[in-house]
Order: sequence, then C-alpha cells, then structure tokens
Amino acid sequence: MSINIKNIGLTDYDDALTIQENTHQEIVDGAADIVICCEHPHVFTFGKSADKNNLLIDANFLKKINAKTQQIDRGGDITYHGPGQLVCYPIINLRKRGIGVKKYVEILEESIIKTLKEFSIDAYQINHLTGIWIGEKPHTPRKIGAIGIRIKQGISMHGFALNITTDLDYFEYINPCGITDKNVTSMLKEGVECSPMEFFQKFSKIFFDLMD
Repeated sequence: MSINIKNIGLTDYDDALTIQENTHQEIVDGAADIVICCEHPHVFTFGKSADKNNLLIDANFLKKINAKTQQIDRGGDITYHGPGQLVCYPIINLRKRGIGVKKYVEILEESIIKTLKEFSIDAYQINHLTGIWIGEKPHTPRKIGAIGIRIKQGISMHGFALNITTDLDYFEYINPCGITDKNVTSMLKEGVECSPMEFFQKFSKIFFDLMD
C-alpha cells in the first residue's frame, strides 16, 4: 500500500490541524495514506493529559515572545513547536495495514533513530518516557524529538517533532512533556547542520520501508 507525501511548509498550527482532519476523513473514505510534513510558528500545545502548570509563563509573556497556546487531542503533556523543527503528521490507516498502536509507535521511534544515525547521531528510547533521546552516561539524557499520536477510526493522527535548527530558548518556558530533570537539544546544537527537509527525505524512505 502506497504512502504519499504532502509538504505544507511553515503553516500555522490551526491550519495544519484542519489539513490533518480533512486528510483523515479522505483516508476514512478510501484515499491513500499520507505523511504531512511542515514547520509551525511558535506554539505550545497541550495534550489531553497535560498539566497546565507545565507552562511556566503568563499570557503577557506569550505575546512578548510571539507565541500562542493550543489544546489538542493527542496523547502526552505540553510540547513546543517552532521554526527549524520538523513536524510530521502520518495519517495512516493502521487497521487496514494490520498494525497495532504499540507497533506503530515503535516504527516511528525506530525510523527517527535510524535517520539520526545517518547523520552520525546516536539516539535511543528511555523506558516509560516517550520521545527520542541522545547522550551517554554519566551525562544527563537530552531530548531531541517528541512523539504524540491519536488513533481515530483505526487511522493515525498527529505524530512527531524533531529539533533540527530549533530555537531551544523556547523550551525554557515549559516543562517539556512534563519532564523537569532532563535537557532538550537539537541537531544543530549537537554539531550537525541539516535542514528539516533534508532530514525528512531520509526519514521518509526508512519509515516507508518499515511500514511495508
């Protein structure tokens, strides 16, 4: 079964969510699976189980840093999206492909980790913590990617965000995913120069192979 690609570039979160929802309905109606890739202007999103106290700034400061907040229906707590961060929304009919939710998340994680490896970055998962991490002991693990999905009618929505050239200062304004004792990083901070689309091109090949 084929998977198409839709690059919507720098897109406001609300508009991208509408595109996701419309695409989801098209796939319900029989259209081919698709992966939407994009970047967002500065926005902090709250998952269904988010603690609002994990946003550490008030409305006035949000305006000062040209950011907004958004409550959404994915799993997970608070995260940040902004320019220089690759955001991917795979809208995949998992039911038709016979892939369970756990396996799908594992495929997402493995695809990101294998792609990072192609850029000479060793990444891994941490038990009981979602997302993609780098950094060996005794150093504190650094989070480079966040994952948050929703499955509706057997079809995936939302997906992952990977920090590539992201302004990491914005993570200082939140407890990312509710975690207070670990750091956040980006490919650029780790010494790797890459554009979001360069990463996506390699990621998509690996992801599509694992989904077959």
